[in-house]
Amino acid sequence: MRKPLALVCGVVTLAAAAVFGAAAQAANPVVTAIYTADPAPLVVGNTMYIYTGRDEASASGQNFVMREWHVLSSTDAASWTDRGVRANIATFPWAGADAWASEVEPRNGRYYWYTSVNGNGPGWMNIGVAVGDSPLGPFTDAKGGPLISDSTANSSGLNIDPTVFVDDDGQAYMYWGGYWAPRAVRLAANMIDTVGSVVTPVGLTNYWEAPFMFKRNGLYYMIYAANDTNGCVTSSSYACQRYATATNPMGPWTHRGIVLGQVSSTTNHAGAAEFNGQWYLVYHNANAPGGGNFRRSVAVDRMFFNADGTIQRVVQTTTGPPANPGGGGPTNPPAGTNIASSATASTSFVSAWESLAAINNGGTPANSQDHSNLAYGNWPQQGTQWIEYQWPSARSINRVATYWFDDNQGIDLPASCQVQFWNGSAYAAVPGQSACGVAGNTFNSTTFNTVSTTRLRLSITSRTGFSTGVLEWQAFSAS
Repeated sequence: MRKPLALVCGVVTLAAAAVFGAAAQAANPVVTAIYTADPAPLVVGNTMYIYTGRDEASASGQNFVMREWHVLSSTDAASWTDRGVRANIATFPWAGADAWASEVEPRNGRYYWYTSVNGNGPGWMNIGVAVGDSPLGPFTDAKGGPLISDSTANSSGLNIDPTVFVDDDGQAYMYWGGYWAPRAVRLAANMIDTVGSVVTPVGLTNYWEAPFMFKRNGLYYMIYAANDTNGCVTSSSYACQRYATATNPMGPWTHRGIVLGQVSSTTNHAGAAEFNGQWYLVYHNANAPGGGNFRRSVAVDRMFFNADGTIQRVVQTTTGPPANPGGGGPTNPPAGTNIASSATASTSFVSAWESLAAINNGGTPANSQDHSNLAYGNWPQQGTQWIEYQWPSARSINRVATYWFDDNQGIDLPASCQVQFWNGSAYAAVPGQSACGVAGNTFNSTTFNTVSTTRLRLSITSRTGFSTGVLEWQAFSAS
């Protein structure tokens, strides 16, 4: 996050480590009982965690007041629970103030929490590291002093905003830095010592602060805050989130574009994670009641990739993402009388190497990449395509369930869908239709008022640059 040059760093009283348990409704920002900032996501099993600082400045305050870190959690990426204070300045006996941006990285069954914190010694900001045995801790100081400080050779102009990534070969990397000064270093296997020299990464165009590193399909991604006015923001007092890619975790990096535009707060800090087959971007803004530049709040929205690996610009919403609870596959197929197998299937287009028979052959996918029971796909078609069932006589239907196909290549989860029925002369949207879900790795159920029809259609609209596919489409009898 951007720090004011004139920020006065004082010692503050530690806040009590109260634990909050109330779940927030699906909306952005995701929690509003407190102000939260500088989020970093982590997925462990069926839970997505967000590690975040807490803004405590008064409504008229003109500096950051941050003394503790919270953890938010969700099992569907839509409704979030504040799990309370899990670390604070007192976690680090050598520190005195400023619980700024942080990130947690798991390794060998332990969870390492890298933080931006002001030490009591000479200099300003330092990188500290705490460790715990679960995503919720308890966390204790792992090193007894800073991992990175102003005395570190070639350290950043402002040692803040650590992002840590462990590659497939077990080598860990840390990037950090503010004031246009990104830095990178390898970490030892113990995760609390550096290995080799601190380097200055190449290719992070217009870098300002707030790096976040991840890997997808063998390609390394770096998201970071920029404050240039070359398509990024309207004023350099604000920031957007640019991103770059590399084939080596230490770079060189190639700038790819903007993943998140200007937000309502001057600072812009984001992180990305894949959860239940869908990618999400977590970030902060000033949209909570009473919010401002020093009273920010975490938001979550879906993030989509193009077929060539580039990222579509994230659409900021006030509703947040649709619930994505996962839980599909053989352990949790939808209940009810599925009449799809008795229908004749047709489609606007099917790829020559895929099979329309997949959609009603009774398969139960293990995940959205499982096409062991065949898969329907319409690559290279884009835009709106459809699949349809026809019965020899009218059927009473009030629910469908769709398991989407996603091959992580040209076929991806759709942007939207709609259930339609034949009313005797034309297709029309089924009445009272609930949300047509587009989550991966699960059956997406859509309910509607009972219709009596001989034909049912699923209209599917793709994301830009992609085609769509279905592993199973179920239709349920209302009787």
